[in-house]
Amino acid sequence: MTTATALETTYRDMLREALREALREDDRVFLMGEDVGDYGGCFAVSLGLLEEFGPERIRDTPLSESAFVGAGIGAAIGGMRPVVEIMTANFSLLALDQIMNTAASLLYMSGGQYNVPLVIRMTTGAGRQLAAQHSHSLEGWYAHIPGIRVLTPATLEDARGMLSPALADPDPVLIFEHGSLYTLKGTIAADAGPVDIDHAAIRRPGTDLSLITYGGTLQKTLEAAETLAGDGISAEVVDLRTLRPLDDATILDSVRRTHRAVVVDEGWRSGSISAEISARIMEQAFYDLDAPVQRVCTTEVPLPYAKHLEDAALPQPEGIVAAARRLMR
Repeated sequence: MTTATALETTYRDMLREALREALREDDRVFLMGEDVGDYGGCFAVSLGLLEEFGPERIRDTPLSESAFVGAGIGAAIGGMRPVVEIMTANFSLLALDQIMNTAASLLYMSGGQYNVPLVIRMTTGAGRQLAAQHSHSLEGWYAHIPGIRVLTPATLEDARGMLSPALADPDPVLIFEHGSLYTLKGTIAADAGPVDIDHAAIRRPGTDLSLITYGGTLQKTLEAAETLAGDGISAEVVDLRTLRPLDDATILDSVRRTHRAVVVDEGWRSGSISAEISARIMEQAFYDLDAPVQRVCTTEVPLPYAKHLEDAALPQPEGIVAAARRLMR
């Protein structure tokens, strides 16, 4: 409950509060997506917003990702500030043409005449037994595309504070909300507001190695860092927060201090964001390393439904600890 300075809340509620604030402050903002209205969102993020703001601003759409993302692009070009919700990252592939060939490209293709100030929110990640068509982590794919910004809020503060600067960005912004975080509980300053979306954050300082991660694997990585501390290993945890553009400076500063790095990524290893980060470290800080960069990623299979198989496929604290210990030998 609230106190004078702090609020006990959840990640889901902070996303909803960010939407409510944006809708109140700017008449151009509206939310559009499957089941965002009457049902309150498939993950209950927009619960109650239809009653508060009406059907003109909380718009249910048909099951047609390409159509409603395209409508969002048109509205953005026309001066509105749409927030489009896609149910899961897997389904976003149905709108990939609109996202990559139109939203991300139009400013360049029009010679700078047309910005697309569009925000697209979607759920990403596994760990909830939703099987292969609802569980993949594709944010690394989107980070490959120039012309868009890719955000991955992992804390209550970022869930609350990333939407406002995303809406202020003149270009398309994709926000990937990990499904396992919606029920994350914690305490946040009652007056928490917009956050910095240009820089990564050091979530735990350390001196022996850098654990670099984002989104749904942040909590697992912090758990691993705590275990390592029990072994006398001081691990610094870097939360990337934004996958495009990557904050090279924070990543490299950390690695140059600790001289070792493990990248933890729920995406598949091949062609992943962890591969990009590893390459940048090798290109720019090779002579600062005391050991090769390690990666902890999801096993390269479609995500299983069975819990024991899903758990085995995903990065877990034990695997992060093992990778860190290999670096310290």
